[in-house]
Amino acid sequence: MASTPTEYFDAKASQIAEDGEKLATINATYQFNLSGDDGGEWVIKLTEEEQKVTVGAIDDAQCVISMTDADFMSMIGGSLNPQMAFMTGKLRVKGDMALALKLQAVLN
Repeated sequence: MASTPTEYFDAKASQIAEDGEKLATINATYQFNLSGDDGGEWVIKLTEEEQKVTVGAIDDAQCVISMTDADFMSMIGGSLNPQMAFMTGKLRVKGDMALALKLQAVLN
């Protein structure tokens, strides 16, 4: 299990490189903006043409997820429920909410 968002997104990049075509049906680009000491910006692109994870930000993400690095790791680890995080303001979503609902499939 990853202990930082960087470790998580590095592992996710490897997973998507090996098996990303299964997620291509999501057909979306996600931007993750994580604040905190271990925060940063990452993009998960899952389209028919491309499935990859990159570091940085893009302007045309269909769904932008913003939260602290600690809350993100808690959510990934299973101790923070994504719906509760959203309802309590720990998880902020900008863009297509339907894509946000598919996040569990993307992040697992």
